[in-house]
Amino acid sequence: MSALKYTNKLQGHRVLVVGGSSGVGFCVAEAALEHGAQVIISSSNQTKLDGALARLREHIKAANLGDASKLISAKTCDLANIEKIDENVVELFEFATKDGKLDHVVFTAGDALRAPGLANVTVQDIHASFQVRNTGAIIIAKHLSKYINSRVQSSLTLTGGTNTHRPLPNWSIVAAGGGAGEGLTRGLAVDLRPVRCNSVMLGAIHTELFGMFPPEQLEPILQKFREEVITGTVATPEEAAEAYIYSMKDSFATGAIIKTDGGRLVGDSRPLVL
Repeated sequence: MSALKYTNKLQGHRVLVVGGSSGVGFCVAEAALEHGAQVIISSSNQTKLDGALARLREHIKAANLGDASKLISAKTCDLANIEKIDENVVELFEFATKDGKLDHVVFTAGDALRAPGLANVTVQDIHASFQVRNTGAIIIAKHLSKYINSRVQSSLTLTGGTNTHRPLPNWSIVAAGGGAGEGLTRGLAVDLRPVRCNSVMLGAIHTELFGMFPPEQLEPILQKFREEVITGTVATPEEAAEAYIYSMKDSFATGAIIKTDGGRLVGDSRPLVL
């Protein structure tokens, strides 16, 4: 029997990362593999998913983690399809549990951020803004109990952001979705018990989402983010992944909002203007 008490807590656990083909989700999958877990990644884009799967297999080989064919697999799941979302989620869970029930689900799924100004927002904009991040998380939780080991060592970890508490100008709709996500975290901690539910509050993380900005605008935007946090940095997704690993490993943490934000919420109080 191993004498390790901490670094092997995820050894042999089955982890599903919804939104695992890029950004923070990809790094959570990578980190879970390094902690000895078996990982399933999912996203709506088959091409991106295939690329992520190949990269993770290479990482398993390079790090000598074991048999990639047994440690990592992937399945598409479209959370934006309103009519088929329940069916798609059940198909994902059936695939992810074909060799045994899950121990952890990490939800980092999200589409391109929609931030319509309040003066021009439509009902369709609001529904679209909430569909993947909020409705998707709820439907995942709806079906989870059948597919996860029912114990306090198991967990669901959602994703939020500091914009909920310190909104950017004209991002009130995004802030509303984030607030709903935090309330959902606390509610699911009650409804899913003994399975735990936490949420990671992300600050500025330099992921592919920043690709929505033209190259000539990107560096000034990153610099403004650096200036408004205590660390003076914009995080890498590898740094942010640590918060999700903590959420999985600490079996006494539930209903919690875990921050990795560079101190944005206690830093310079001046509003950020893009």
